[in-house]
Amino acid sequence: MKPTTRVTLAAVVTGVAATVGAAGPAAAAGTVPVPVPLGGVSKALDMELPRLGAEVPLLKPGAPESPRYVTGRLLPDRTLPRLPVTSGLPGLDARTPLPHVLGDGGFDHLGVTAPAGDLRALSPGLSMDAPLTAPDGGNFGLPSAKLPQAGVLTPAVQSVAGGDLGTGPGL
Repeated sequence: MKPTTRVTLAAVVTGVAATVGAAGPAAAAGTVPVPVPLGGVSKALDMELPRLGAEVPLLKPGAPESPRYVTGRLLPDRTLPRLPVTSGLPGLDARTPLPHVLGDGGFDHLGVTAPAGDLRALSPGLSMDAPLTAPDGGNFGLPSAKLPQAGVLTPAVQSVAGGDLGTGPGL
């Protein structure tokens, strides 16, 4: 191998390793932190500004439910299966100064913390049957006509959200 090829290959391997190493903790945690940098504005205006931070969840699709074949039906029970998706509710961390509303002895800061929570959902699905019955031996092997059937499998969402609201001096 030429030296330039070796250097190029080493640079590519290093870049891939750095990318995988940086994305590893975020993918393992399920959320990506999003800080809002307001420090420079605070120093430029010479005043205290709110501190903000958030967590954005990553979507993780699951495996769809398999169709179930039922005797007497031409189409499977779940024609369009529901797709499970797991994710999280976005998180928030905010601290803001307040004017001295109740005099000097009262609170002067407000803090809100809402951690990212788990969220499980199922997409809507469809269950339907054809307007024909299964082949009938008494009718020379021909299917009979019947009313078509269709049903919507409802979506489902499950989550638990929580948060803290606090006030105090110099939070």
